[in-house]
Amino acid sequence: MPSTSLHEPSTTETHRLPDGRTLAYALAGDPDGAPVLVHHGTPGSRLFAALLDAAAREVGARLVVPDRPGYGRSSPPPADWDWSDWRTDCTDLLATESFGDVSTLGFSGGGPFALACARSDRVTRVGLVGAVVPPFEGSLATLARVPFALRALFGVSSLLASVAGPRLVVGQYTDRDVTDAVAEAVGDDFSEALRQGARAPARENRLFATTGLEPLRTVPLRAWHGTRDENAPVGPVETFVRETGGTLRTPDADHLGTLLDCRRAALGWLVGDGA
Repeated sequence: MPSTSLHEPSTTETHRLPDGRTLAYALAGDPDGAPVLVHHGTPGSRLFAALLDAAAREVGARLVVPDRPGYGRSSPPPADWDWSDWRTDCTDLLATESFGDVSTLGFSGGGPFALACARSDRVTRVGLVGAVVPPFEGSLATLARVPFALRALFGVSSLLASVAGPRLVVGQYTDRDVTDAVAEAVGDDFSEALRQGARAPARENRLFATTGLEPLRTVPLRAWHGTRDENAPVGPVETFVRETGGTLRTPDADHLGTLLDCRRAALGWLVGDGA
């Protein structure tokens, strides 16, 4: 069972990108640890850091968790922005804020963005947990092709969550009975993700449905993906990891359950503290 107490992200910072946009990010985990650039899910925000903070402290990882453009407190992106532009945004953040070389982690819809950043010469390892691997087929991918459909769906979900509480959000990702602290962290992450509305997750789901990824061969890759994950099917991940020459671990868990069970192992491997 996950810890019953979670640290809040230690700080929220902002970075001004060359084109004038603002990139907000949380710092969490061990302040003296090895830096790990973390990519939240879709939808998600920098508050995702709360779910990883305790594990990061245990293994000596310093978490850098940005709001992707249009989420939380980060500015919306240009119209033609995609994950290759996210690599540019993150490279500028890392260089300007003097983070140096990092490993990177992508959860769920953050997977493609972690893989994009892994093509930077600043990234030493990449980890995926319950990751989406485009082109992605599913109900959200189908809705993504219908103008305004996903924005309406996420808008309704946000309204229901504000009334029913965070466990409604948790139920979208797991059947597991999680602690109140975990439920609150998941709910806060979801609410902050939609601070500016639902344009960001709708845009990302369109990318997932229409844009593929080339196999990654430049840095070591390890993935953790539950065999009972109904949010992101394991098949595309198996194929991608095999073509990349990486390593796949498949616990008997669902989407959020895989994150809760594997977060320490994933962060430990990313900072070199795990086989």
